[in-house]
Amino acid sequence: METVLILLQQILIMFLLAAVGFIAFRTGKISNEGSKTIGNILIYISLPAVIVKGFMVERTGERITGLLISMAAAAVILGICILVSRLCFRNDPIASFGAAFSNPGFFGIPLITAILGDGGVFYVAPFIAFLNLLQWSYGVSLLTGRKTGLKAKQILTAPFMIAIVVGLILFFTKLSLPVVVTKTLDFCVGLNTPLAMFAVGVYLAQCSFRKMLKKKKLYAISAIRLLLIPLIVLALLTVIPGISNDIRYGMLISAACPVGSNLAVYAQLHDKDYTYAVETVATSTLFCIVTIPLLVQLAGLLWDVIITR
Repeated sequence: METVLILLQQILIMFLLAAVGFIAFRTGKISNEGSKTIGNILIYISLPAVIVKGFMVERTGERITGLLISMAAAAVILGICILVSRLCFRNDPIASFGAAFSNPGFFGIPLITAILGDGGVFYVAPFIAFLNLLQWSYGVSLLTGRKTGLKAKQILTAPFMIAIVVGLILFFTKLSLPVVVTKTLDFCVGLNTPLAMFAVGVYLAQCSFRKMLKKKKLYAISAIRLLLIPLIVLALLTVIPGISNDIRYGMLISAACPVGSNLAVYAQLHDKDYTYAVETVATSTLFCIVTIPLLVQLAGLLWDVIITR
């Protein structure tokens, strides 16, 4: 119950920050161009800083094993997400993309950090890396209807990939950075939650709630993204032995996050239905206020009873 209360408090804080972004956009203090700038800061500065900081933990055999387990778990979970979304939304690329890909980088990390500490990001980094790679390849192919591939240069120069490489180097070499560098990194990490939620607030501000809440398809997408897929992941994490609770909670929260904001970015970039994409992000984000704490509470009850036996 304590974990759920911490989550609820963190989600409330995040939605108050989203309200700031909402008001700032509606009053003209944040423009469309300004929201794109916020997105660039998130992608190229704050999220990479969060990932690097997550790897700045003591290197132990347990953590190395946990990292390998989390990589395998992330690959399996994302495969399940794609399969379920395609089965549920065969003829709707935006719905299929939205149901398949969550928002662990911007929405999940603050929640994971709140209950697991900075070290929890260490086990979530592979999930974020795989998810972004799949969005850039499979996701874009899904939206455009064209086969697309990633060149090695695109993968290696992606900001999240550079951050993971830097983080792994720091983790395995045990290299200590100067205080001025770590302090600067801390400030960049601190940007992630407020800016990400400002961006969510901007998305919400672009929606007509009256029209949005009348669209049954949005409820279906949210149900798959926030309930069906996380429940399948919860069952999987419950029956697989040898996984630490940090990995279990990190993977569950990552899989239970709302539709990733990149859906709106890619829809706009490839001239697809941007309004529909924004509505899927906004609707699922609103509903996750309820679903994430409930799923974490259910997980705690199951894992306390089954796994501790």
